[in-house]
Amino acid sequence: MQEKIIILDFGSQYTQLIARRVRELNVYCEIYPYNHYPDFDSTVKGVIFSGSPYSVRSKDAPQIDYMSISEKYPLLAVCYGAQYLAHCIGGEVSPSTTREYGRANLNYIKEDSVLLKNIPLNSQVWMSHGDTIAQIPEEFEVIASTDNVSVAAFNIKGTNTYGIQFHPEVTHSLDGKQLLENFLVDICGCSKDWTPVSFVESTIQTLKEKLGNDKVVLALSGGVDSSVAAVLLDRAIGSNLHCIFVDNGLLRKGEFEQVLESYKHMGLNVRGIDAKDKFLSQLKGVSDPERKRKIIGGAFIEVFDEAAHEIKDVKWLGQGTIYPDVIESVSVKGPSATIKSHHNVGGLPDYMKLSLVEPLNSLFKDEVRRVGKVLGIEHNIIGRHPFPGPGLAIRILGDITPEKVAILQEADHIYIDHLKASGWYDKVWQAGAIYLPIQSVGVMGDERTYENVICLRAVISLDGMTADWSHLPYDLLGKISNEIINRVKGINRVVYDISSKPPATIEWE
Repeated sequence: MQEKIIILDFGSQYTQLIARRVRELNVYCEIYPYNHYPDFDSTVKGVIFSGSPYSVRSKDAPQIDYMSISEKYPLLAVCYGAQYLAHCIGGEVSPSTTREYGRANLNYIKEDSVLLKNIPLNSQVWMSHGDTIAQIPEEFEVIASTDNVSVAAFNIKGTNTYGIQFHPEVTHSLDGKQLLENFLVDICGCSKDWTPVSFVESTIQTLKEKLGNDKVVLALSGGVDSSVAAVLLDRAIGSNLHCIFVDNGLLRKGEFEQVLESYKHMGLNVRGIDAKDKFLSQLKGVSDPERKRKIIGGAFIEVFDEAAHEIKDVKWLGQGTIYPDVIESVSVKGPSATIKSHHNVGGLPDYMKLSLVEPLNSLFKDEVRRVGKVLGIEHNIIGRHPFPGPGLAIRILGDITPEKVAILQEADHIYIDHLKASGWYDKVWQAGAIYLPIQSVGVMGDERTYENVICLRAVISLDGMTADWSHLPYDLLGKISNEIINRVKGINRVVYDISSKPPATIEWE
């Protein structure tokens, strides 16, 4: 059984980052809302409480039975978690005299503290809180301080319960990784044996036991997640995996043929379906982004369901669902707000009467890529940028026509080719061109033109939750702009999007 750490989420923006840092140390972990978590079994080695946007002094502050946890497992309480322990056990938590946000340095570290082993004096940490622990209970011991925060870290004497008011998971805490490793290895006794290789081996074995001789049908998208899921399933059940790759007419230029060929080269049992006309005819005249998504989702289900019914005795639906999708579907406050409707953790409709198998639903995107590398999947698949489920439909603002799709495909092709040739493709998380529903005046030769605008978008990110715009070189942007305007009929202006997420999203619709 795989040992694990449980992270209980109190609503912090950094909770997923804690999990990523734990996993980077080759320790498996799972995130659950503080108010909805399963019974812990013998594989649990320790527990981490996240921060929270709430104050422990608020009437609606998150509450938890910490005693039932801390009596059985090592506990690391971060920020709100630390304040909550102090508040509940008889200490005093009060509003900070000045908001403690940003870099600070540890000017005191208890020498024999296991949690702070190998962390140097004056180590930089990252604070982000409006309350502070003003007074600790008698059984608490201060193990670290900064100039402004006397209780930067504490230990409940004689126990493996620790609290810290800073965030070790962010890169601004320069020795945060060392602190987490101290907690995981020296306090929890984790063996650090969770690696991409071990994941592949255990997952294939689990799939073999779970699926036996059953047939699985899986929709391929050409993206990283569905491709890695397909190869894992293929290693487990071989030809009993039936993959379906649908051309909805909204893929990138030449993508359907290229990706289909790659899949066949990988030995997957895959069927390609040309459904361009069906999708584009149903989208005719539709401009609303949410309606576009629902039409595309509905049409896909129709095509996929028809193809799946042609395979006899299918019992399972395979999906490339990854861990952030699972986390977002069960948030601290219940199901997350619908930001985009094409994320469907639950799978296809009930009438398909298929059980769900999701071999990647415990992995983050970067972990999926590492697993893909272990499986020997080609770089052109595992290195692909994320691409939206509705495809170019949400990169064409306004209604969809075959002419607009062709224009955008050509502009996007030029853009992506330049990124690859310049070495920038692998430096950005996601890039694409957007067709804007506005026209601007231009001059070509001796004539005035009144044609459309293409916007270029490129962002850097770790997992798509937050993103910053990529600072592409001006000369590269100039080359891309010139080639698009000169080669793509109907475009006379190119602009570059320099918005970050938040407040903007990566996609425009």
